[in-house]
Amino acid sequence: MDQTFNPGDDLIFQLESGFGLLRVLAVEQTGSDRIWHLMAYEELFPDVEAAELALTQPERLHVRTAHMALTDRAFERTPAARLGNRPVISEELAAYRRWGDDGGDVSDSAPNVGPAVENSSGSDGNEEQD
Repeated sequence: MDQTFNPGDDLIFQLESGFGLLRVLAVEQTGSDRIWHLMAYEELFPDVEAAELALTQPERLHVRTAHMALTDRAFERTPAARLGNRPVISEELAAYRRWGDDGGDVSDSAPNVGPAVENSSGSDGNEEQD
């Protein structure tokens, strides 16, 4: 797999009903293979521009899966493109650290990254109602 993603990269991927976001937390090289440590967000966006707009306020995004460890083979089953990069913060690494402390299973299956929250307006749905 010829992926050149790095820790801190925000990735977009397409589903039938829209676009979702992943975040690269870490990448481990094990011999000739890599282990991808990813976080998946809950939101679903109607287009790339709406996802890019949401990433201007990443604190408003909702985490669906705080950590998943995938083989190259599993990761390549979800074609993704890089939208940008921002530093990985300590709080984002908590689940990754627990994974390492617990002996760390790595999945060779395609990730379950289908979002459950539709975000067609670019908002997070938490605005106050009148």
